[in-house]
Amino acid sequence: MPLQFDVLIVGSGLAGLSTALLLPATQRVAIITKRSVSEGSSGWAQGGIAAVWAKDDSFAAHVDDTLVAGAGLCDLDATRYVVEHAPEAIGWLQQMGVPFSAEVDGQLHLTREGGHSARRIVHVTDATGAAVQQTLIAQVRQRPNITLFEHHTLVDLITSSKLAATKTGAAHADSTRATGQNNQENRCLGLYALDDHTDQVLTFSAPHTVLATGGAGKVYLYTTNPDTATGDGIAAAWRAGCRVQNMEFIQFHPTCLYHPHAKSFLISEAVRGEGGRLLLPDGTRFMPQHDERAELAPRDVVARAIDFEMKKGGFDCVYLDISHQPKTFLLEHFPNIYARCLELGIDISQQPIPVVPAAHYTCGGVVADLAGRTDIAGLYAVGETACSGLHGANRLASNSLVECMVFAKAAVEAIGQGAPATQAVLPAWDDSRVTDSDETVVISHNWDELRRFMWDYVGIVRTNKRLERAAHRIALLQGEIQEYYAHFHVSRDLLELRNLVQVADLIVRSAQSRHESRGLHFSRDYPLPDPNSKPTVLQP
Repeated sequence: MPLQFDVLIVGSGLAGLSTALLLPATQRVAIITKRSVSEGSSGWAQGGIAAVWAKDDSFAAHVDDTLVAGAGLCDLDATRYVVEHAPEAIGWLQQMGVPFSAEVDGQLHLTREGGHSARRIVHVTDATGAAVQQTLIAQVRQRPNITLFEHHTLVDLITSSKLAATKTGAAHADSTRATGQNNQENRCLGLYALDDHTDQVLTFSAPHTVLATGGAGKVYLYTTNPDTATGDGIAAAWRAGCRVQNMEFIQFHPTCLYHPHAKSFLISEAVRGEGGRLLLPDGTRFMPQHDERAELAPRDVVARAIDFEMKKGGFDCVYLDISHQPKTFLLEHFPNIYARCLELGIDISQQPIPVVPAAHYTCGGVVADLAGRTDIAGLYAVGETACSGLHGANRLASNSLVECMVFAKAAVEAIGQGAPATQAVLPAWDDSRVTDSDETVVISHNWDELRRFMWDYVGIVRTNKRLERAAHRIALLQGEIQEYYAHFHVSRDLLELRNLVQVADLIVRSAQSRHESRGLHFSRDYPLPDPNSKPTVLQP
C-alpha cells in the first residue's frame, strides 16, 4: 500500500526543512532524504545570509548587486521578490532560535562578501549553515505532523502522464519522460523511493510534492558540495516533463582548501570580505591585475583569475592570506576555519591558506515561478534544485540560503491556496523482471569517468571541441546506465549515477547552445558577450 501524505518534501536542507516547518500543523508531511537529515549542502554554508538590515543599506542596492553579479540574466521580479522578503526570512529564523552573531549592543553583526556594496551578511560566526540546520532539525523533530524518512533515495516521480503511458508495462521499466506537450493535464501524484535499509522501493502518494534536493556539484571531480549533491530533483523533474533553465551556469567557488586530507572544505567568501588577499606561491598579489574590485570581485571573476594564474604558472594552487589580522579577530570570526586548518598543520594567523577553485553551486535548475510551481501541477521546486531567475548567469554570495526560505514560504502559500486534489491509487514498484547485479564495478568506473571528463571539458573555461568530447562520452554512458537500470535491481549508487549523467547532459547541451561568454560560462570560441543574450531553456 502507498504511504499517503498531504505534502511530500524531497530533501532535508534549508529549503526542505523551511517548507515543512511553514506548512500548517494540520498537513501530514513527509520529508524524504537519502542520507541522515543533517547531511546536505545547507549545513556546509559558512558565510551567511544576505539581507538588507543596516540603515545605510537599501533594497535597491541589494537588487543592483544581484543584477550585476548575474551578468544581465537575472529575472528582475524574482530578484526584487527575494530581496524584499529577505529581512522577514531572517526574522523567522530568529523566532526559530538561530543564534546569529551579534555586536556588543545586541544588533546583528553584519559582514561583507564579494560583489556586495554594503555589509549585509547575517551570520553565525563562520558556520551559519550548520547552526541554521541544527536549529530547524530540532524544530522538525518536535512536530507530530512531520514524518522523517531518512536513508530513502528518490527513484522517480509518479505523474498522471506516466501512469497513462505505462498501464500495461512494469513500473521499473518506466524510464520515459512526459513529452511536455500537455503538461496542464499532467499532475504529480507522488513518487517512488528506495529504502536503503531494506533495499525495497516504496510508493509515496500525495497531492503536493516539493523538490528540495539541492544541486549537482558531484558531477565534477573537485567540489565543495557534500556527497548528496547529485542533481536528483533536477533529473527526476526533467524525466517527468519539466523544463530546465540555465544549466550551463555552474558556479566554481574560488577558494576551496587545497590539501590531500581536506575533502571539499570551503574557505568562506567572508575571509576575503574581511581583508584576505590572494597570492601566487612567491607572495605576489594578483587580483588587482584582473579586476578593479580585486578580491571582492564576484566569484566567477575570481575563479577565472585563479584558474588563469594556476595554468599560466603551472601551480597546483594559489594562497589566501589573512595573517595580517590579529589572532583574536580570526578566532572570533573564523573559528571553524581556523581550527580545521590548524588540524592540517596550517596556522592561518601565521601563514597563507592553499586554495583552488571547485564546483560550488548550480545556478540553473527546474523552471519554477515565484510560488515555486513547476510545469507539472502539484510539483514544486525550491532552493538550488529550482531556477527561479534570481541568480542569472552567476549567484551573488549569500543569496542562496535566503532564496530557500523565501520560496519555501511562497510554495507553502501556493499549496494552501490550491484546490484540494484527490489522491490517486498508485501502483507498487514492480521489479519482478529484474535481477541482482554482479557487476557493480561498472557503476564506480562510470562515476569516476564522468566526474573527470566533466572537470576537464566542462569546467571553468570551455571550448566547442571540449563540449563535443563531453557530449560523446555522456551519450555512451547514458546507454550503458539505461541498460543497467532496465535489467538490475536499483541501488542508491546506480540512481545517483543515473541522475548525474542526466544532469551532465543538460549542462553540456545548455553550454553548447550559448554562443557567448557570460557570467559563469566562459568559452574560448565565443569570448565576447552577446547583447541579445537570453536565459537558456531546455524542453524535454
